[in-house]
Amino acid sequence: MLINLEEPLNLKETLESGQAHRWYKKGNTYSGVIENQLVHIQQDNNQLSIFSSSDCDLKSLVFNYLRMDDNLLSIYSEISKDLRVKKMTEQYYGLRLIRQDPWECLVTYICSATSNLKRISQVVENMSNYYGSRVALNGDSRNTFPSAIQIANGSEEILRELGLGFRAPYVYQCALKIAEGLLSLAPLIKEEYFTAKDTLMQLNGVGPKIADCVLVFSLEKLQAFPIDVWVKRALLDWYFPDAQNLSNKYLLDWSMNHFGEYAGYSQQYLFHGRRLLSKTTDLV
Repeated sequence: MLINLEEPLNLKETLESGQAHRWYKKGNTYSGVIENQLVHIQQDNNQLSIFSSSDCDLKSLVFNYLRMDDNLLSIYSEISKDLRVKKMTEQYYGLRLIRQDPWECLVTYICSATSNLKRISQVVENMSNYYGSRVALNGDSRNTFPSAIQIANGSEEILRELGLGFRAPYVYQCALKIAEGLLSLAPLIKEEYFTAKDTLMQLNGVGPKIADCVLVFSLEKLQAFPIDVWVKRALLDWYFPDAQNLSNKYLLDWSMNHFGEYAGYSQQYLFHGRRLLSKTTDLV
C-alpha cells in the first residue's frame, strides 16, 4: 500500500529514537510487529509504503501507531518556545512519539532497568521468540509479543533464562496480576496523570522513570517526562550546568512545569539529541 503523507513524519528518527525496541532495518525497509501483525514500512519523502502479514486496516494500524493524529506543527509551536528543543525539532524534524501497546510497553521498560538499547531489544525479542506466534511477510518472519497470560503460564525461571535477570520476577508478577484480572492497563488512559502513575508505581520494579515511559508511550499522557541517564545529562548540561546534586524529583517537577502539556515530546527530542551528541557536532 502506498500512502501520501499530509503531515510531517520522519520514519527513521521516529523508529530509531529509542522509544520502541523491536524494529529492524534491512535496506530502506523497517520490519516490526504491531498488534500481532508483521509490518514492513518504507518512507520515500512524503510517501509511505506499508505491507502486513495478513489482511487488516493497514493504514489505520500504522497511522495509529505512529500517532499521525497528533498535530505535530501545533505541538512544535508549543515546545519550540524552548530554544534548545526548537533546535532539536529542526535537527530531527518529523520525529513523532509512538503509540505502543500498554502491556508490551510496560514489560519492555521494566526490562530497560540498568540496561541499554541493544540489550533491551535482545531480551524483548527472546521473549517473543519463546512465547509468541510466528508471523511471516515476503520472506521475513518474526514472532508476536507474548500476552500476559502466556507469560503467567510460564515461570520466573524461564524469564531468567531468556535474559531478564533480576527483572524476571517483576515481569512475571505483572503478568500474573493482569492474567488474574487484578490489573488492567487500558483504563489508565482515561485516568488523570498522577492517578495513573500511582497505579503503575504500585507494581514491583516500576519506579517514576518506567512509569512515565509507559504513560507517555502507551497511555496518552503527553505531559509525562521520563528521566533516564540521557535526559538527565541533557538537563544538567543544557539547563543546569552549574548546579550540584539536583535530584531526579526536582528535575522532573521543573521539567513538567517548564515544558508543559507536551513535555513528553520535548523529552523525546532531548533524549534523542543528547544520545546522538557524540555522533554530531552541531548540537552543542
